Amino acid sequence: MAKRTAIIDIGSNSVRMVVFEKSSRFAFSLLHESKSRVRISEGAYAAGGTLQTEAIERAMKALGEFLSIARSYGSRKLLCVATSAVRDAPNRADFLSRAKKELGLQIKVIDGEKEAYLGGVAAANLLPSMAARTIDIGGGSTEYACIASGSVMQSASLDLGTVRLKELFFDRGDVEGASAYIDAQFAAMPPVSSPIVIGIGGTFRALAQIIQKNQAHPMKKLHAFTFGADALMALGKKIVAAPDDASLKQLGVKKERYDVIRPGTLILMRFLQHVGCETLVTSGAGVREGLYLTDLLRHNRHRFPEGYNPSLRYLLDCHTIETTFSNQLPTVAMRLFDLLQTPMELPAESRRLLKIAAQLAKVGASVHFYSYHKNSQYLVESALEYGYSHEEIMTVAALVRYHKSRKIAKPFQSDYQRLLPKAKILNRLNLLLALADALLTHRPRNIDFTLSLDEAGALHVRAAEGTHLYLAKEQIERLGIEKELTVSID
Repeated sequence: MAKRTAIIDIGSNSVRMVVFEKSSRFAFSLLHESKSRVRISEGAYAAGGTLQTEAIERAMKALGEFLSIARSYGSRKLLCVATSAVRDAPNRADFLSRAKKELGLQIKVIDGEKEAYLGGVAAANLLPSMAARTIDIGGGSTEYACIASGSVMQSASLDLGTVRLKELFFDRGDVEGASAYIDAQFAAMPPVSSPIVIGIGGTFRALAQIIQKNQAHPMKKLHAFTFGADALMALGKKIVAAPDDASLKQLGVKKERYDVIRPGTLILMRFLQHVGCETLVTSGAGVREGLYLTDLLRHNRHRFPEGYNPSLRYLLDCHTIETTFSNQLPTVAMRLFDLLQTPMELPAESRRLLKIAAQLAKVGASVHFYSYHKNSQYLVESALEYGYSHEEIMTVAALVRYHKSRKIAKPFQSDYQRLLPKAKILNRLNLLLALADALLTHRPRNIDFTLSLDEAGALHVRAAEGTHLYLAKEQIERLGIEKELTVSID
């Protein structure tokens, strides 16, 4: 696969482009993202689906400039797909031919089931593992998929979309007619309940952003933001009933979504009621990421290998300075955890997070050595993007930020309290990481000491012959952990 790949998604509302770069076999990062509110479906549904001349002109201009951006990044591969509005258009062949002739752009029109599958692949690979149903509300159609165990089990598409419903019902003030139309579409869905629903696409993200702000959520990241369906239903009722744009603005809706947020919200509310949803999870990844992943993982059944995380690997690929140390630190941290888990009353699931924190503890040194702990925290919060919950990300961020100072700062704990484990657990994990770091102060070529615990609960560090661990002793004394753990080195 090319190192840099551009993906263009021609949706009914917007045309979007992303540029991804591989850092190793399966690891990648986002280099660029562009969006144009082309509204290629504007006026189409009131005209039998025919793409209108002005909308086509907007699309051609946006696509031409997207191609220029892709070339500026040196993209070696470009994949372009079109969804509902184009696939339903009687004049789609004319549009596709013009794009090929004038821009040299080969556009692949995908059917609704494929579109739903791509969204499902993105959610299954780039969110924490869960059994859930996805929903992606677009301008012309709504896609859904069922995911479990990292795979897409089912995918389908319905003729529901924000622009479609706006032109057919909302422009006429017929909300009841829109509701009946929506319910008729959902009646064809298999009657499977889904307590967890993953929201994909602009409509869902717009609503999730409002709820995140209303709840004063401490982490400003939408991907993997999780909240109750009751919060969405309460907000949704206000939006659907909003009499004018001023009311939508007061609710937190952005101007660009005034004309389509009401039909999109109504579709989502009816869907949640239909499947019995209790919990909503926001996905920042969708069709574009799914298209990229199906290409990247084409020989792996569109799944990452077991236990593999692309964001973690990307950070290690691009920000590791001391490769040997970055391998040794998690090894020592895991040995300490296994010895001290029971006496320290640490939950088993925290072992994995401690290991990740140990792997990433020094990545910030690639930015600046003297503030590496702050830089490490920033890199974790911003770039540990895929596959982790907000709680997991912030726990790792706390450990990489404060293990050198031994105690998690109280203001940090206060600001992120709802996302962090209990202070006692967090500080004990921090102690283990700080201790592992201290034991490796001398940077051995290979780990040159053994660890054991005596009957009194004291930790014994036995150095290999010819090793003194002099610097480690000094560092452990500075940690001031004698009240929490007795450590002897010989």
